[in-house]
Amino acid sequence: MQTVSYDEWHMAAINSRRRGIALEDAILESAWKELIELGFVSMTLESVAKRAGTSRPVLARRWPTRTKLATAALARHYKLNPVIVPDMGSVRDELHLALRSMSDRLRPNLVQLAFDMSRDLADEGSNFIKVRGEVTDGALLRTILKRGVDRGEIDPTRLTPRILALPTDLARHELLMTLRPLSDEVIREIVEDVFLPLARKRSLET
Repeated sequence: MQTVSYDEWHMAAINSRRRGIALEDAILESAWKELIELGFVSMTLESVAKRAGTSRPVLARRWPTRTKLATAALARHYKLNPVIVPDMGSVRDELHLALRSMSDRLRPNLVQLAFDMSRDLADEGSNFIKVRGEVTDGALLRTILKRGVDRGEIDPTRLTPRILALPTDLARHELLMTLRPLSDEVIREIVEDVFLPLARKRSLET
């Protein structure tokens, strides 16, 4: 007969009381704290499991690697702390606010997270495009641009996938390259010098 240690019994008892969403939230909250306090390099499935009061096999069944766990924790954090941009009557003003909020939300250690994850992602045959797709769905930018289309500011036929992603892609690139929050001038350049000339209706370009 196989014996079970007290620690294993105790962990099983805890997990039996925390199922589904409750257990997942506890794990992802613990992973987020590990990322913020220790960084990706020091985070392990074991350390997250210990903080969450569960076991490594429980984590590994859902998130087999720490990149997948870190991505899920980041996605949960963004979902719980969304950037909200009200209808301001102007695509320009709404994009300025969106990029400013995006920059303010991105802590310096989260910028470092991108660099720290790069090797693990390469080893797994993944990349930051896949991570971005799991973390954010781009709904905020689509909402802003739909309002712009409805107001007649934006030409929907000019919104190719590349142009649609341009404001946030340029903002992320600037954050990664400088490791500093976006300046007002950088936001102005992204919105007014680069994006709007490509996306607005031709009658509004002059």
